[in-house]
Amino acid sequence: MYDTLTSTYTFSCPIHGETHVCLSRFRRLERLPGAQHPAVYRVEFACGCGGEHPGLVSHDDLDWAPLGLHDETKFVNLMTSKVEAVAAELSDVAAMRIKAGEWPWSFFCWPEERPRPVYPSAFKLLAPTVSGDRVGLAVRCPVCGKVSVNLVSRAHVDVPFVNDREVGVVEHVFGHDAAASVEEFRAELWSESFDARRLGLE
Repeated sequence: MYDTLTSTYTFSCPIHGETHVCLSRFRRLERLPGAQHPAVYRVEFACGCGGEHPGLVSHDDLDWAPLGLHDETKFVNLMTSKVEAVAAELSDVAAMRIKAGEWPWSFFCWPEERPRPVYPSAFKLLAPTVSGDRVGLAVRCPVCGKVSVNLVSRAHVDVPFVNDREVGVVEHVFGHDAAASVEEFRAELWSESFDARRLGLE
């Protein structure tokens, strides 16, 4: 379902049959009741055909697969001239970065006024900007439980360990049901309450 080398998820499309989308093309994520290990998420994604389609993603594919920890792809290590697993290489890189204090994904929690590490399973809604190079991201903080909205680059969402040095933040505390309303999210993202300041994630 997830391809580590292209950073894309594979879903079915009623027009093309199959499509590959980056995480920044997701529009809504919702954890489904029932299964816990692994949990399953219903997602809506913007397809290359121009429509938005539903799909299902497991917790492992959402949070762990982008780190490449279980990728079965092989490559030729030019240092040793041996065929090795990508997973071993990527696991070492991820472990070194986390030990150094870097986190694969982060966001700025407005109620707590501080950056927080997060996994994609905490994302609730994503909305592209008009230019398409940035994404409005609604995230439920794993610590305080409140929803904050950040404006980040696509790479910040799509590529683990590529965290923007600065992000835009909506100065608004959302209610518990705000993540269910795409309209409210988009209205807040483009309203005057959007903070023009840039808040650092470091």
